[in-house]
Amino acid sequence: MPLTHLDEQGRVRQVDVSAKPETLREAVAEAEVRMRAETLELIEAGGHPKGDVFAVTRIAGIQAAKRTDELIPLCHGLPLEGVEIEIHTDRAAARVRIRARCRVTARTGVEMEALTAASVAALTLYDMCKSVDRGMEIAHVRLLEKSGGRSGTWKRGED
Repeated sequence: MPLTHLDEQGRVRQVDVSAKPETLREAVAEAEVRMRAETLELIEAGGHPKGDVFAVTRIAGIQAAKRTDELIPLCHGLPLEGVEIEIHTDRAAARVRIRARCRVTARTGVEMEALTAASVAALTLYDMCKSVDRGMEIAHVRLLEKSGGRSGTWKRGED
């Protein structure tokens, strides 16, 4: 049976991946949060009234990756072997880039877990800082690379 969310009668179902081999799969996604320079300075200085914004952002991303199947309809639950959340600041552009890397040995890819982790981490950063900067923007949520599985390796071209 082809890998599709539709059965023979055209009804929605979860894709049956049981015939696929288990392979090591990895995906990296990122999200960007743009803010006022003063907001980034406050976060970096550790002076935010809600505490360590980046620590909470990392935890939120990890938790989101682990619960992706509860958030995205028809997404398979995966036994994640690793989730890493990296946070990079760019003072000149007053932005934070959040990069999520997820790894699993499974029959299906881990792209949705990486995208969910980056998205929820960015939303958490926004939530923690909205009291000082409601004008923040979340942008460029995107897959950067994936490896493993039948489709092999894919990397986003240089922007």
